[in-house]
Amino acid sequence: MSKEPIHERWMREALALAREAASADEVPVGAVVVCDGEVVGRGSNQTIGLIDPSAHAEMVAIRQAAAAVGNYRLAGCDLYVTLEPCVMCAGLLVNARIRSLIFGARDLRFGGVRSKFQLADSPLLNHRVEVVEGVLGEECTRLLRAFFQVRRDP
Repeated sequence: MSKEPIHERWMREALALAREAASADEVPVGAVVVCDGEVVGRGSNQTIGLIDPSAHAEMVAIRQAAAAVGNYRLAGCDLYVTLEPCVMCAGLLVNARIRSLIFGARDLRFGGVRSKFQLADSPLLNHRVEVVEGVLGEECTRLLRAFFQVRRDP
């Protein structure tokens, strides 16, 4: 086993998926669901390709994970994602009973976990997700900035 810290190991897998999304002209966000030390779900943004506004990386990864484990509840599973989830995805984390969310970069415009709302670990809800932020955050941010810079500078 690698000596690399475990959060960084899984975030690197999410970053690889984010790069795949970028190469498909999707916003570069990648996500992996890890249960018992094994990836059971992978996702990247596919909203354009699938013509589906809900096809965020988190949604794709969690759907795949639920199918893999045969349960819509993913208690004991952790989600690694390169960008702070939006409100839709934060609600999904609670409904899926994800144990912990580990994300790289904050989403200052739409973040549903820390930046705009604090949905995932809200004491108002029946399930609270443990939140860890900033894992490989600089690398996640650089990928997003580079993607959008190309679109702004024709």
